[in-house]
This record gives sequence, structure tokens and C-alpha cells, in this order.
Amino acid sequence: MSPTTPQPESGKPLDGRQDPGALQPLLRSDPSSIAGYRLLGRLGAGGMGVVYLGRTDHGELAAVKVTHADRAEQADFRARFRREVEAARRVVSPWAVPVTGADPDAPEPWMATAFVPGPSLGEAVAGHGPLPERSVRILGGAVARALAAVHAAGIVHRDVKPGNVLLAVDGPRLIDFGIARATGETALTSTDMVVGTPGFLAPEQAEARSAEIGPPSDVFALGCLLAHAATGRPPFGTGAVDALLYRTVHDEPDLTGVPDGLLDLLRACLAKDPAQRPTAEEIAARLTEDTPGAAADWLPAPVVRTIAERSGAMLALPEIDSTRLGASETDGQPAPGRRKFLLLAAGGAVLAAGGGIAAYAALRGDDNGKDGKAAAPPPKERRWIVGVQADLTGPAKDIGRAQERGARLAVELFNSRKDKPFTLELKVSDDAGDKDKALAAARALTGDPDVLGVLGPTSDYTGLNALPAYDEALVPLITVSAGLNLLSNQPGGQGLSVLQACPQHAIAGTSLAYYVLTNTRSVRPGILQERTDDTYAWQYIGGANFAFRQGKVAPVPRVVPAGTTDFKRVLGAMMEEGMDAYVHCGLTPSAVLAARALDELGFTGMRISGQHVFEPRFLAEAGDAAEGWVIGAPVVDPTTVKGASAFVAAHRKRYGAAPAFYTGESFDLVNLLSQELEKAAKAGKRPDRTTLAPLLRKAKYDGVMGEYIFDPETGALGTGVVGTFMYVVENGRYKPLDFAPAGPPKTRRT
Repeated sequence: MSPTTPQPESGKPLDGRQDPGALQPLLRSDPSSIAGYRLLGRLGAGGMGVVYLGRTDHGELAAVKVTHADRAEQADFRARFRREVEAARRVVSPWAVPVTGADPDAPEPWMATAFVPGPSLGEAVAGHGPLPERSVRILGGAVARALAAVHAAGIVHRDVKPGNVLLAVDGPRLIDFGIARATGETALTSTDMVVGTPGFLAPEQAEARSAEIGPPSDVFALGCLLAHAATGRPPFGTGAVDALLYRTVHDEPDLTGVPDGLLDLLRACLAKDPAQRPTAEEIAARLTEDTPGAAADWLPAPVVRTIAERSGAMLALPEIDSTRLGASETDGQPAPGRRKFLLLAAGGAVLAAGGGIAAYAALRGDDNGKDGKAAAPPPKERRWIVGVQADLTGPAKDIGRAQERGARLAVELFNSRKDKPFTLELKVSDDAGDKDKALAAARALTGDPDVLGVLGPTSDYTGLNALPAYDEALVPLITVSAGLNLLSNQPGGQGLSVLQACPQHAIAGTSLAYYVLTNTRSVRPGILQERTDDTYAWQYIGGANFAFRQGKVAPVPRVVPAGTTDFKRVLGAMMEEGMDAYVHCGLTPSAVLAARALDELGFTGMRISGQHVFEPRFLAEAGDAAEGWVIGAPVVDPTTVKGASAFVAAHRKRYGAAPAFYTGESFDLVNLLSQELEKAAKAGKRPDRTTLAPLLRKAKYDGVMGEYIFDPETGALGTGVVGTFMYVVENGRYKPLDFAPAGPPKTRRT
């Protein structure tokens, strides 16, 4: 029986590879938003549905694929669509475009993926000709790593072709899992159907030998793809489908023009016998690039210009209308579980539309070149470097400098040991607390292959903007002060190597509310969201509302816009509604105004706020009105911890003063990192930094400031670890109290 014409199982691929400059306007029949994605226009359409360019309220762009309702009613369609979503979500790689959201069960099933503005490999070769050997090597190494992740997830992509590889200055991205299938899974199509793209199929695919289709089939397709990239033509020619399929099965590939350094590898990839082909991991090792050079020079200049033009088109996209988030919009809804709260404000994967710079660390790995070339200097002995990304000269410089000092003390302590198996170095990168400088500051660290882990960043949004660099290089990133939950590993694949050694803001918000419930007789706590930093405030108020619901208490809610100054009127109205305690979810300037207003109003109930008010500025500007306020922060005063006395003494000797807040936690987490590095050294090997984060997440570490446990999947502080320490303002100073309770009191006092 002859195979039928090749067909993608989900119909014509619909993804976001189209030129954003040619974005088509929405039709009258199109929705304005889908599941939190504001739709900006159409990227493309086909018989299966439409692909829109969407954007979240946080500004992340996504290609939102929506299928037609009539297609959803067809037999097996939802099963295929669900399989596509599940396959894409299972793949975790910086070189595969992540899913940022999906609902296969919606009336019109949809899936969103991170939007990449660059051209496909097919477009680039057609427009600018073959790529030079070095470009092909880096391209192949990255796509091979993506396929290794695909295969590790138990999936076969089955459609690796130039149109399914997008180019960005920081590396390529593999897309479209529409016809991917789990290894050994029963096909949803007939057994004699050829699935994939002629010219980029393995012989077993060309003959529809479905039982033989597996990871080696993707390797064959990768060989075809790299031959096309190097020569500008497919290795089995073009023409009628039947002729292409015949040549794939029976003829040798035409590799004329392939650089000599790639010939042997491509011949191995294109072996007719699947058992004779190398694995994706082996290909990645053989294509490791040892001298990446300048930032974007892995691609020819014309291709880089095309990417820059398309990235620049992002600046012309329409703005999203501002929306107002009510404090009580979740009232009456079922209370989510505590772990679900870690995901409350998760957005899509972070996308730097202009492309990343110097993502070569992840392409080359941390070991010596496996193709016989020498590794980066020094040639005989690699350096063991701990990085610090911090705000050393900006608005949070006091915290950043404290974190740097803690890291430096940990490194100096390690190096003072006579039995140390290696010498640690510290490399510091100052982002000045500027989110626009954060990515470059991160790449200064991740671009150095000897940096094995990084402490930082200091602030939420520098952390968020720096995240692509750490995701690309898979360098462990440990933060003691950035509590934004978007930093941890979310569905969609971001935060792959992050460890948050501080409570996420939503969890910190629950801690404040639990403290109110445990320490007061409040039955009508007021809770105010001030929207200067909307995400931070929303997460705090969401966490507090959750805790109050658990305690069966109905708060008095308010939301005020950024720039509000008349807090006396707002808080007076809340007091008239019976407010007997006050939770401030906002930043220091508004907390100062609230403190003064409550003081003038004669309010005597508990006044409490969170991490971003825990700073000397609140004490100085609120003055006497700050007295009695309770502030929750993710740090403990080292001078109050009995087990930290030696650390405090060492800090005094080194810096002539007691350690500031965040110094002790930074000291502990760098010690945790050095502990894992030492374990690897004792095993007789240098650690691969891309494998360190899972080990760190599984570690249980007792430091001078306490115990650290992490969620092994997300990297967030482990469930049951509260991490919020309470302080009361007394005589113009922060007086330590105790840790916030882990839950509401069992019996409410009345």
C-alpha cells in the first residue's frame, strides 16, 4: 500500500512567525481579548483557525492560536490539540518557544506561545543565501539541544524543517509541536499516512513506517535542515512529492557545498538506518562553538538587520488600554489552595523583542570543547566564579551592597580553608536598579562560562528583565529579595534556574493577614491596594484577601490609583465602615501618607505593611506617625540570631560595622552554592552549571540565618517555610518581633 500525501495532523501550522510589520487588523468578528491576552491584530489564518498577536497586561507578546469552533467538533480534534499543548509544555529548553497559556477544552480551543519577531531559517536562507559554517554550527548546536529536551520529555517532534526554526540574535528557537507525538504513542492518523514535510523527512517517515519513527527521525530531519542552511537547498532536491519521498528513501543526499568541518556529522545524521545516526546530545557536543566572539555575530549582518527591523516594528504596536483591578473581585470565589497562590499573577514568558545578546554560554556548555578544540582561557585551569547581580548605585543600593558584602564574606570564608578543593572568585555586575540595564548586567555574568551561579538581582523588575539571560544559559540565579512570583518557574518555561530564598509577594500578603488575625481582635480589617507598583500591590492584596477568607473575616477593601494624596478621605471612609485594623498594600510614599492620615484620624488599630515599606525612608518621612506600625520583611536582623554570632563578628572585622539586613541571607545562599560546587569537585569533576539548579532546589540547607528549603519544581521557597519576619516601629527604629504565623488562628478571639 502506497503512503498518502503528507499531512500535518493538526492542519496548516499556525504560529507567530509572520512579519510583525505586516500585522493585519482585527476583523469585526474577532474577539478583542482571549483569556487575559489583549489582541493587537492578526498574524495569519488558515483552514484550522487564526493566529493573533496578543499582549498581556504586563506587556509580554504572544502568538495566540485559536481554532475554529466547527473544527473543535470534529472527531479526535480536541485530542490532537490537547496533545500538541501537552507536548509543547513538556519541553523545557531555552531553544524551544514556550507555551504561555492554553485551553484545549474551550469552545474554540486556543494556545499561546511566546512571540519571536525574527524570520524563520527558511526565510533567512531564501532572502540572504546560505549561512557561513560558524553560523550553521551554532544553529545546529542550539536546535540539537532543543531536540535533546524534546526527546528527554519522551516526544518526537516529527516536523523539524527550516520553517519551524525562528532566528533571533541570541539564538534560534524551535517551534510548532502540532504533529509531535509521544514515543510509542498510538497515532491518531491512519498508519499509512506520511506525516511531516517532504524533503525534511526521515526514510521511515517517507515510507510511513510508524513503528520505527522515533528520536532518530528528528536527527535525520536536523541533518536535512543543516544541509539546507549551509548550501541554500534541501539535500534531496525539490519537485513532486513522490519524487522527494523516493529520493529520501533510496538516494544519497547531495551535500555539495557543505563545509568540510560539517560533512562527516551530516552524513551520520542522514544515515538511512536510524540506528546509525547520532543522538541529539551527541550532535550538540560535536557542534559546540568555542569562540562565540561579539554579541550578535553568530548570524550574517543582513539577517541581523532583518531581525532588528522586525524587532523595531514592535515599538509601533498599539498600547493596551489601562484597566482597573478591584480589591474584592475575587470575593465569593472558592479560596484557592496555598500552592495555587504561587501562580496567581503569573504572566507569559518574558520576551525581549530586540533579541538577547551573547547567548553563547548555553550553546557551548561549561566543559572543554568535545570536538577537540581547547576551551576558553585559561587553558589549563578553569576558574570557579560566583556572580552577584545587584543594585549598587541606584535606589536600592543599600540592599544591593549588603548582598554583595554577604557574598564576598562567604567567598572569603571558603577560600580561607586549607582543605578547599578549588579557589572561588567573585564577579559583580551592577544593574543600578534600572530594569533597562538589567539584561546587559545579567549577560555580563552569563556570558562568562566560568560563572557557575549568581546571587541576585536586588529588585523585582530588574530580576524580571534579567530573566531571559539566565533562562538561556541555565545559570542558577538565587535571590533573597526579589519576591515577584513571575520569577519562579511557571507554565511557559521561564525562571528555569531561579531559586527564591524569600517569600513571594502573594505569600507575604497572607502572612500579614495571618499576623493580624492572630494578634488582634479584628473583625473588619481594612485592606488598601495602592497601584504605583500594581503587580506588587495586587499580589499582596490577593494574598491578604485569601488569608482573611480562610479566617472567615470580611475586610473593608479599597483600591486607589497611583499618585493618590488624599488618604485622609479614603481612610476616613473605611473607618466609617467599621475598619478596626489596616493592611497597606503599596509602596513607601503612599504608606507615609497613610500613616499621617491615620494618625490625624486617631486610628488605634493595628497598622501593617510589607516588604517594600521596610526601609529607613518610611521611618524618616512618616516620623512620629510611623510609631506602632508593623512591617513584614523577608529578612532577619543578624545581630539577634544566636547562631550568627561568628558571622556578625567576621563582618565587623571585615567592614567595621554590624551586618545590614539581607547580608546574612546572601552569605547563607552563596554558602549553599559553594557546598554544591564542592560536592561536584569531590566527585572528581567540574560541575556543569546547567545542571546545578535542580540540585540546589533539592538541597536542605541550615545557614547562620536559619533553614532554607525550596520547591524542587518552581524554585520558590518551600511550602510551610513562612519566611516573613515581623518588625514594629518603636522610637524611630525597627524592633524585631517574630516570624509571621503560617496560618490563621484555630480559634478566633472575639
